[in-house]
Amino acid sequence: MPVYEYECLSCGKVHEIRQGFNDEPLNECPDCNGSLKKLISMSSFVLKGSGWYKTDYASGNGKKTENKDNGNGSRKDKAEESTHKTSV
Repeated sequence: MPVYEYECLSCGKVHEIRQGFNDEPLNECPDCNGSLKKLISMSSFVLKGSGWYKTDYASGNGKKTENKDNGNGSRKDKAEESTHKTSV
């Protein structure tokens, strides 16, 4: 169930209330019985794992990049490595 924030217009307290999606919004402050205003807050929803834009497609060229050790202790992307190869 999601958590919603309400601010009391009388006492100024902010309450975090767990409610179902279909529940009616609260109207009365549990502390002072004043009027409540539902707040819009930042979501903490995060997509994890593979298959999401952030993890698989955000590299700019639509390809996953892999890091490869180039022998001197520094690392470079596989995509970067392929652009620096020259033909003989």
